[in-house]
Amino acid sequence: MPIWNPWHGCHKISQGCRHCYVFREDAAFGTEISTNVVRKTASFNLPLRRDRKKNWKFPAGTEFGLCFTSDLLIEEADEWRHEIWDIIRQRRDCTFYFFTKRIDRLAECLPPDWGDGYDHVAIGCTVENQDRADYRMPIFLSLPIKHRLVIAAPMIEQIDLSQYLNPLLIEEVSVGGESGKYARPLDFDWVLNLRQQCVDAGLSFNFHQTGSYLIKDGRKFHIPRMHQHSQAHKANVDFHSLH
Repeated sequence: MPIWNPWHGCHKISQGCRHCYVFREDAAFGTEISTNVVRKTASFNLPLRRDRKKNWKFPAGTEFGLCFTSDLLIEEADEWRHEIWDIIRQRRDCTFYFFTKRIDRLAECLPPDWGDGYDHVAIGCTVENQDRADYRMPIFLSLPIKHRLVIAAPMIEQIDLSQYLNPLLIEEVSVGGESGKYARPLDFDWVLNLRQQCVDAGLSFNFHQTGSYLIKDGRKFHIPRMHQHSQAHKANVDFHSLH
């Protein structure tokens, strides 16, 4: 999946942001101080790029991950966002995914023609703990969105989402741990508990990443970054609903 980052930079707004990978990666390149500055990137028009034959560089059917080094709904990008919606409209032959901790800003950030949502845009609401789940989920479920995903990542405590898991409104819940040297551990029991909530609701569940530290059977394991996705997959706890 190509990643489309039309702008870079963010600021921390909740507990899930404490060890944000964007700040960590910027620090590795000596640019951590400027991470708080939201700025356009050279990839601003990425989906519209063409090759020498005037064909799309990214063909029909491409799935884009949008704004993974910022947040599409961040306030500092309000003056640019209408251009992003225009690009997304032009590429209705592609699919766009974005995740946000600012779902409470979505209503004021939507384009005039949004209606019930764009068929080719999926929105993921991040819920890292119970407090943020109880704040964000009612807002998320009240908004006009065609494709909803719940992203429990970094999951920093056990979360009860059972009252929100309507398979007619949500397509999948995805869980991941926190990465980095100072990452907070993910307890595998939390993963299994949330999985059971999804199974009971008839809603698809995906364990996409272990994080750096996984607690299982009372033991704490350190998992190198390169193995965090594969180890989550090996746990074999994904659930695919028929909805």
